[in-house]
Amino acid sequence: MTKQVMCGNVAIGGGAPISIQSMTNVSSTDEKELVRQISSLAAAGCDIVRVAVPDMEAAETLKKVKKQIAIPLVADIHFDYRLAVAAIASGADKIRINPGNIGDANRVREVVKAASERNIPIRVGVNSGSLEKDIIEKNGGVTAEGLAESALRNLRLIEDMGYDNLVVSLKSSDVAMNYHAHKIVSEGTEHPIHIGITEAGTIRRGQLKSAAGLSPLLLQGIGDTMRISMTADPVEEVIFAKELLAILGMAEGGVNIVSCPTCGRTKIDLQGLAEAVEKRMNEEKIAHNITIAVMGCAVNGPGEAKSADYGVAGGQGKGIIFSKGKIIKTTPEEHLLDELIGIIKADIK
Repeated sequence: MTKQVMCGNVAIGGGAPISIQSMTNVSSTDEKELVRQISSLAAAGCDIVRVAVPDMEAAETLKKVKKQIAIPLVADIHFDYRLAVAAIASGADKIRINPGNIGDANRVREVVKAASERNIPIRVGVNSGSLEKDIIEKNGGVTAEGLAESALRNLRLIEDMGYDNLVVSLKSSDVAMNYHAHKIVSEGTEHPIHIGITEAGTIRRGQLKSAAGLSPLLLQGIGDTMRISMTADPVEEVIFAKELLAILGMAEGGVNIVSCPTCGRTKIDLQGLAEAVEKRMNEEKIAHNITIAVMGCAVNGPGEAKSADYGVAGGQGKGIIFSKGKIIKTTPEEHLLDELIGIIKADIK
């Protein structure tokens, strides 16, 4: 088990629930838009939000934003150690730096001193695009071993300065490399690990790569906090992270929708119905931990999905609604969705 650190009021590591993170993509100096987007992320289930701090104006904006949001705020810093110090003074609950691009040890020490005075964690972040030259030369390019070496080296740098309130992250867009690097680091440190696949792509591609890359780590107990990286509205990152954790049995709440793959017996637009059920459940904001089955055969549906809390199955103009394998009612196909939602909402009041 990893050590535990506190990011604001959110525990990371030490057996705490896996926290979900995202990052704002509006201007870091637009106070109003930052507050709006962070509020939307929090409403979607984001536990921790990260904001890029490219200049002093952005660092000053953090102070105003921090007073108006309810979730911990992480300042993302590159290159200029003074931005990290300013962000800490503005109330950041954690900072993310890559010691390799912050400058010499004295500059890193200034950041550590500021973080120590407020006792906030430092996330030591490395990625495949920012490895030290000597590590690249040693390994003949960017490798999992090199990523892990860089991460552990930079952790030791700060530990040697007397500070261990740390989180580590090492990310690659190469799923296999990302996996092997995390395996190495997890065996070499007790600090909490932030996991993710960097530059994962558009919504569909990002979801696919993130599920493929992060699920094996999570199932092995690697990962204390996570971000799904996608070229999309960051709210989509949070929604998918919640779904992934729920599917892996690592988060309570949420709706698990199962549906059969269809066959020649299917006499209903099952794809359309399954998508409509998923859409309505999101719109109704039903966050209870329930499983809904959408089946294409009224004869076998209740039996095949008898463990589902609720389900629908149908064909040829009508369908049935069932619960735990028992049929509740039969209804015309066009009313199946509304009747199902009505029953669920009545039950969970």
